Amino acid sequence: MNKTTKFLVICGMMAGISFSSLNRAHAQNDIVIPGDVLVKATEYATALKLDDAAKSKRIETVVAIHMTKVKDWHNDHPATTVPSGINPVTGNKLSDLDKQIIADSAMPASVHQELMEGLRKDLSPEQVETILDKYTIGKVAFTMAGYKAIVTDLTAAEEAKILGFLKEAREMAVDYKSMKQISAIFEIYKTKAEQFLNNNGRSWRALYSDYTKKIKAEKAAKKQ
Repeated sequence: MNKTTKFLVICGMMAGISFSSLNRAHAQNDIVIPGDVLVKATEYATALKLDDAAKSKRIETVVAIHMTKVKDWHNDHPATTVPSGINPVTGNKLSDLDKQIIADSAMPASVHQELMEGLRKDLSPEQVETILDKYTIGKVAFTMAGYKAIVTDLTAAEEAKILGFLKEAREMAVDYKSMKQISAIFEIYKTKAEQFLNNNGRSWRALYSDYTKKIKAEKAAKKQ
């Protein structure tokens, strides 16, 4: 993938939308937080184990507002709003997932900015990462572990570079609603990581091939 998904995100046209702060009353222009979103936002804030109830509530509110804006944009801009066509980079026809990513990537940048500013106002960098990991079900650590398993002699410099790519993927991915979309965003940065390894004197294809052969051999040995 990845050229396709990369193209999809670039294609989004950014527009401006503004909402008022969280308010239980259904007043005009106020954003209404669905119950399931509030439950998830509360779970995320609780994971931080903050000893400041007011701070925890602010984080819950910031996350709930962001999740609701992402959900509302997604629901108001289905894949059908994007014309059928091809990716001019690859020539492949746009899939429904491709078109949904295009539609969702057009969400105003302010939605993401408000989330990050709200988190950074009250939290340490490590705590912000905890919230982003909740959004993406720990895909940074999981994917990094995969690279370490495949590239057994990964250097500290290589690890730092790849980790940087994965953290970029994580921050971008929080603005997408489905796990399929989140995985597609990570694929963009996984492709960058693999290109980095290739440019750094390694062959990703050979490394991955050796790894899959090793796994198959281990499975075969267990059956004996």
